[in-house]
Amino acid sequence: MKNIYVGNLSFGTTEQTVRSLFEQYGAVDRVNLVTDANTGQPKGFGFVEMPNDDEATKAMSAINGADVGGRTLAVNEARPKTDRPSGSGGGRRPDKRNRFGRETPRTPPKRQILT
Repeated sequence: MKNIYVGNLSFGTTEQTVRSLFEQYGAVDRVNLVTDANTGQPKGFGFVEMPNDDEATKAMSAINGADVGGRTLAVNEARPKTDRPSGSGGGRRPDKRNRFGRETPRTPPKRQILT
């Protein structure tokens, strides 16, 4: 089983177009075109899974640099997904300064009122 990265796809390219392109060289298990989670618009790249490594290698060498939809495809073996920190990258600043470069005021400790 080989996972193949296909980059520089035109936004009008469909999964069926990519599948038919790779099926010329062998069986295709799955085609996944990546889309933006918020808008649903395609991001211009995707992945193809082929069960036979020899057929996948032939497909990669033949399709890499091919012109599809007016764009030159970049095709190579997909690398494993790396772990990235979750979140939006926001949070506290480590030097305790605010976004204007000034020290943030300290909040005074809560005082108990004795009656």
